[in-house]
Amino acid sequence: MKLQDVLLKAMAKKITWWEAAEIIGVTDRTMRRWRERLEAHGYSGLVDRRKGKPSGRRVPVAKVEQMLGLYRDTYFDLNMRHFHEKLREEHGIELSYTFVQKALQGAGLVARGRKRRKHRRRRERRPMPGMLLHIDGSKHQWFKTEGFGDERWYDLIVILDDATSEIYYAQLVEEESTRTVMAGLREVIESQGLFCALYSDRGSHFFVTPKAGEKVDKHRPTQVGRALKELGVQMIPAYSPQARGRSERSFGTWQGRLPQELRLAGITTLEGANEFLRQSYIGVFNQKFMVAAAEKGTAFRRTTRSDLDWIFTVQTERVVAKDNTVAIAERNWQLDKTRFRSSLAGCTVTIHQHLDGNVSIRYGPHVVGRYTATGAIRPAGVKQFPESRGKGGPVETVENQKPVFPRSHRPLEIPQPRRDSHFPTAPTAVPLSQTKIRKPPSASRRGSADLTISRPKNRVGLTS
Repeated sequence: MKLQDVLLKAMAKKITWWEAAEIIGVTDRTMRRWRERLEAHGYSGLVDRRKGKPSGRRVPVAKVEQMLGLYRDTYFDLNMRHFHEKLREEHGIELSYTFVQKALQGAGLVARGRKRRKHRRRRERRPMPGMLLHIDGSKHQWFKTEGFGDERWYDLIVILDDATSEIYYAQLVEEESTRTVMAGLREVIESQGLFCALYSDRGSHFFVTPKAGEKVDKHRPTQVGRALKELGVQMIPAYSPQARGRSERSFGTWQGRLPQELRLAGITTLEGANEFLRQSYIGVFNQKFMVAAAEKGTAFRRTTRSDLDWIFTVQTERVVAKDNTVAIAERNWQLDKTRFRSSLAGCTVTIHQHLDGNVSIRYGPHVVGRYTATGAIRPAGVKQFPESRGKGGPVETVENQKPVFPRSHRPLEIPQPRRDSHFPTAPTAVPLSQTKIRKPPSASRRGSADLTISRPKNRVGLTS
């Protein structure tokens, strides 16, 4: 252990000055002299004065002790970069990052980092925003910091842009799933617009992997894959954590800052944390870590789709039973009578489970059932006809209320002729007695006595 490290531990009150004297191997009197010289002249006071003058840029001991005390008592769970920013922004202490790092490591308040691994070339960013978005979830004890025993685990879902590292969406959820991922993607599409591609891991809600470690099956889309395919968004799977290095590094920053910010803000609930993220912290995070894009412009396109409520749903197909019911999650859902069909028994319908928990059932373009999460019929948007009118069946939605009558079209004026046989018959001769003799219109003008024999028209296959 270096002499400077031993003195820093004594200054941080990790050990006593007498223990420091014993480690260094000097007497108590010598340690007292060194301490006085350290307080009066800083580290340079320990150098042999015959070697030259001390540096004029030495840091006062009082400032070092103040810095160590702030980290030990208040900012004990912040990383060094975060703590260095707090010193400058909150307390006005201007020290270099290297000095703060060496001081904290020498005092034993921060562990020394490992030696860097083999150099890897980082993938170039996309030139414009909206060309590629990263989505990932990180399970962590976001409400637990050093000294606080909150054992709750939550998933943080983050969507960031590859070109600028801008955070478009960040929310804490109980667990990363199809519904929570769809909610984040829909919010980004509504706020920013449609993007070109999405980069994610090979989670079961993103891709179907027939065998672990092998390529995904792009011919078997998941619910998320089906929704993005309808919107024209390409999905790109990552086959290693290093491939998602940009999002992995971002999560390292999130885990090193968000729990401490929640503790300093006094937030201990999931709802309060999400409100804190939406209202302030995402903006602060983007100001610190967002970079400029390589090219001007954007690849986002405002969506004109008005059916996002139907696209971002969990869809399942069922065959209607003879009693006009379908089974969903161990529950039978009764379908009401419709105006365009007396019974839907044997028909294949699509069950849409919306993100808010409601359930809708569609037969082609027709909505034949709307229910709440508990199975109750939703009256909103549904109109019912009086029982004495027609079949008395309710109309499923507003867009399907216009009845279609079988005789609403104008009939053709020309009657259809009788269908001729497809098989030709043998030619027959016509007797001369059945022929009629008529004079051609131009015979009188020509002075000709030629006569024309008219015969009845033959049907298909007849020849004269």
